[in-house]
Amino acid sequence: MLEEKMQNRSARARRAASVIFFTLLIAAITILAGREFLSMRRDDPIFPSSGLTARRLLSDYFPPLKGGPGDTPVFVFDGPKKGGRILILGGTHPNEPAGYVSAVTLIENIRIAAGTVIVIPRANASGFTHSDPQEGSPQRFSLETPSGRRSFRLGSRVTNPVHQWPDPAIYVNPMGQELAGVEARNLNRAYPGKPDGNLTERVAFAVMELIRHEKIGLGIDLHESAPEYPVINAIVFHENAADLAAMAQMDLQADGFEFRLEASPPKLRGLSHREWGDAAGIKAVLLETPNASHGRLKGKPSEALVVEGKDPNYERAAKLGRLFVPFGPEGIPLKERVARHLAGVRALLKSLSELEPDNTVTIGGFPAAEEIRARGVGAFLK
Repeated sequence: MLEEKMQNRSARARRAASVIFFTLLIAAITILAGREFLSMRRDDPIFPSSGLTARRLLSDYFPPLKGGPGDTPVFVFDGPKKGGRILILGGTHPNEPAGYVSAVTLIENIRIAAGTVIVIPRANASGFTHSDPQEGSPQRFSLETPSGRRSFRLGSRVTNPVHQWPDPAIYVNPMGQELAGVEARNLNRAYPGKPDGNLTERVAFAVMELIRHEKIGLGIDLHESAPEYPVINAIVFHENAADLAAMAQMDLQADGFEFRLEASPPKLRGLSHREWGDAAGIKAVLLETPNASHGRLKGKPSEALVVEGKDPNYERAAKLGRLFVPFGPEGIPLKERVARHLAGVRALLKSLSELEPDNTVTIGGFPAAEEIRARGVGAFLK
């Protein structure tokens, strides 16, 4: 009897020890995962070039954003000579990294000889603080720079639900377009915004206030799309910018870049390339590059997929004729996508100077596409 009691006591002790061990293990995993998740709320550092003339916040143009999750840095580069005034947006969709990295690359390299360039690298700042649910995407990706590896957040397509909730069943955007409820958190469906709207609409309104206050003449919104999406490797243009886009396309083709021209659909409301042109009367374009990590046909999500852009699923899809871009074993790496974006920006500025000499924007330190292809985008980051 005594031996049986001792065995039972020993078994209970082992069970208790197991419970304590697994409780502590779960607690440790939760703490580590929580720290990693919360790290997405910290902005990646950006190191502007010596050409920076002012560093502002979006809330400077719309004070109600001040100190909130929609506020975001605005980098201003003024040249010594008068010229055109352009706005470049990255990070409208934070899960489209080429737009964000292209904007950062410009900020860290350019100097302006004539005109003004304003860059917002994280247009939807809230979207950078979380990942798309049920996608399994990495929270970060890294690039090699001359002084070591540098980490960047890979965010979500839409505003963090912690900052804007709940989604309506049907979202009616500021222009009356009916969309799926989740689109209430999509910055590129919220223009021209509302000063008293939801967070995403207020961010869109602030961008419009910047455009009006700074007298922007040309706005460029940098995006990525899935290789199976028909509007890809494209310049999407408002009719105000039709001539500009056509001239830029010819220059890009002469340099070996295939770009399609896509007119902004007049009845698809709330998008930057439509509402910037309609509400502010500026030339408005959106650039799209192909991103395998963004698509529905991709294999396992990973940092390598984001940076290297290789995926056997997309290779098979290309052979079956299911894609709108070529896709081989070399993939479509981030450096190629950034090179395309910067080549597109350069071509648009060249066309602007030819069409409107008084609005010329002259930029020095602009990384050439062939250099980015050869050396990688990290070679131009600090």
